[in-house]
Amino acid sequence: MDSPHLSHHPAPTLSDLLDVLGGSSVRAIVAPAGLAVSVGEVLLYDAEAPLPQAPGAVLLAVGVRAEAAAPLVHAAADAGMAAVVVRGGAERHHPVAAAERAGIALLAVDDDAAWHRVHLLLSSAAGAGTAPTASGDLFALADAIAAAVGGATAVEDPRQRILAYSTVPGQIVDEDRRQGILGLQVPDSPENAEQYRTLFAAKAPLRLPALDAENLPRLAVAVRAGGETLGSLWVVDEGTLAADAERALTQGASTAALLLLRARAAQELARHLGGDLLRRVLDGTADAAGAAHRLGLGAGTDPVRVAAFAPAGPSAAPDVERTALRLLDLVRLQCEARYGRHACVLVDGVVYALLPATGERGAARHKRLAQDIVERAGHALRVPVRAGLGVLVPGLARATDSRDDADLVLRCLDEERPVAVVDDVRARVTLLRLDELVGARRELTSDGTWVRVLAYDAAHGTEYARTVLAWLDAGCDMAGAAKNLAVHPNTCRYRLRQAREQVGLDLDDPDERLVLWLEARLAGAGSA
Repeated sequence: MDSPHLSHHPAPTLSDLLDVLGGSSVRAIVAPAGLAVSVGEVLLYDAEAPLPQAPGAVLLAVGVRAEAAAPLVHAAADAGMAAVVVRGGAERHHPVAAAERAGIALLAVDDDAAWHRVHLLLSSAAGAGTAPTASGDLFALADAIAAAVGGATAVEDPRQRILAYSTVPGQIVDEDRRQGILGLQVPDSPENAEQYRTLFAAKAPLRLPALDAENLPRLAVAVRAGGETLGSLWVVDEGTLAADAERALTQGASTAALLLLRARAAQELARHLGGDLLRRVLDGTADAAGAAHRLGLGAGTDPVRVAAFAPAGPSAAPDVERTALRLLDLVRLQCEARYGRHACVLVDGVVYALLPATGERGAARHKRLAQDIVERAGHALRVPVRAGLGVLVPGLARATDSRDDADLVLRCLDEERPVAVVDDVRARVTLLRLDELVGARRELTSDGTWVRVLAYDAAHGTEYARTVLAWLDAGCDMAGAAKNLAVHPNTCRYRLRQAREQVGLDLDDPDERLVLWLEARLAGAGSA
């Protein structure tokens, strides 16, 4: 039986790599065997060493000019490799023909691309399915420490979340250990909190007493790197720990620090790649099926919603960029806590989050989540934050529609309504869409009836525009319009009669009334 903390994924393909990295980072020039070819490790070419046999490898042609890469392409194909990556201008040179003859894919990156960055990005994408996970490494470390020290071991992060635990047969565990493993979280208690404060203040392993009769003492040490606390190691002490247990635990902490730092770097890279992929999903330039797989959304056919978050302060503020980045962190933290693996991205000062939903119950939580984020972010950033949620769409391929809605909803929000789903402000969103469609249409802007009414008022000091709009807003009810204007109904009747005669309004025609009202709304008069 497989260990529950290890998982296996199919090897990534060339298509997966290109989808993750985007056309601007790495592009395919020719792929004679198609893009479904499985890929493995990413190798840097070394002119001083023989080319290894490496089936499925991707070879970076470091130090080889594109026009001189044909021999290397043939050699890579003979070594069973899946692709060769050259820098710049490959379309114009011989490697294309060489790759076609050899049956190997040829990829290219820009002339100014740094090979170490290309290697990092490709390695991350190619290793996603086959490399040992950070979780697997930490579990292996916990087993190794438990065997060396002589007690059941757990690896925790600074928030007391259990990242890994040992499974060495025969080692005793107590109630706290069992509860922690079940929930992957250390049980909360004042006594626990005090032990953590003591541990994180210490520079060496500590022996800590049992918290109660149901539990055993502990040997623990903080895991640090460069003065930063990354987590801690805890060993159940049943009285039979090794004589050099403290030294072994200190060595284990050094290894744990390296693994936790590596896991953090991998997580940050994954977030960067996920954000770039989400940006292309929202732009409609990514393959929906491939993007869904990479974003952890299965086949990409489950309903999703796009939420847009933005600070409500002035966009010209000197710290606007820093505020937007902090908002991105806050939104990402809350979304990952709610949905696990997730994608958020910052685009032009707006933070977009992709919210999965399975059934109406899942969709109903989106607004509550957005309200919670807006409240938390407002307190943390000390600026008001707004959140607009687009329509729930049936799959990732329609995410652009939800993003468009979310952008429009943001424009409808204010202090009284800082969060809204598109259905909450459908009327305002529809008017904004009409405004975009109308654009510079002469008949609805400079030559429209509403413009003529405004011009007449300006020239003669009348209030026909205000009166007509109040009457239309009141559903053509004279008494309601008079009340809104704080005038006598006869005054309304007189003004409307004069508007008919002086400006030529036909207020008896329902089509004329509709067009006049739309012109006024699109010009920004009144409120929708």
